[in-house]
Amino acid sequence: MRINRTTQLLAAAVLGLALAGAGVAGPALADDNPGSGIDVSVKIEPITTPGQLSMTVADNNGVSLTENGSDAAARQFTGTLPTVTVSDTRNPEDIPEGEFWAVVGQSSQFVASDDPAKTIGPQYLGWKPRLLSDSSTGAVSAGEPVSSVISDGTGAPEVGLQGQELLVSTANSSDEIGTSKVNADLALRTPVDVAAGEYHSTLTLSLFNQT
Repeated sequence: MRINRTTQLLAAAVLGLALAGAGVAGPALADDNPGSGIDVSVKIEPITTPGQLSMTVADNNGVSLTENGSDAAARQFTGTLPTVTVSDTRNPEDIPEGEFWAVVGQSSQFVASDDPAKTIGPQYLGWKPRLLSDSSTGAVSAGEPVSSVISDGTGAPEVGLQGQELLVSTANSSDEIGTSKVNADLALRTPVDVAAGEYHSTLTLSLFNQT
């Protein structure tokens, strides 16, 4: 896999334009030969920028998880991921056959502010991706839900947020073109005896392109 983060730009050729009659001295034309002037013309094509595949995340101040849905099996803390937008403005003929892309999420471990020795691993954080809008032709879908290693009872794989897909396209380049928006319900399910404290983690979202 390779991360497709680079914005690709075209170098535009600039045409020099000479304008006749701009104060430049020259020989006078004979009055009896009005057809001796030379018409100079130029056709300037518009500057075009190639399409690109890009990802943006809505402005946010981070996500604060709050306790919601705790039970005898686990303490649960929930929140909502900011909206993530993937735009594909490439021409279908510029996309290699069989290429597809995916947005993948990876959580670091939660570390307590008052004691770095107190941690909660990424395997305790799950999510349920939700496709908000899609202007492609149905070739983009939200990733599958994953649960904390402490089951949430939904039957989702109990693997935690360790390299899980948030949004993925199919390998049909002509159908990928468009803009798709997605977010996700986050749920941190910890053991009931988790140490009290304020914990912080980093959730990294990466856009991968693969053939």
